[in-house]
Amino acid sequence: MNVELPLIAVIAIFGYFGIKIMRPPTWLIVVLLLGGFLLADTFLAPAIESGTKAGVDVVNETGK
Repeated sequence: MNVELPLIAVIAIFGYFGIKIMRPPTWLIVVLLLGGFLLADTFLAPAIESGTKAGVDVVNETGK
């Protein structure tokens, strides 16, 4: 059984509870968001994308 949920909703839920539980400083949140945004436009982007797809396949068990 696969559950269809937009990735942005999952990220928003994890982000909300992560901020509520861990209480990180605001500057750290900004640095992580900006760093991730800038990293997506580097030579590492294909490796990140393939790793993400492999992780989704493992979770959804579609690699069999």
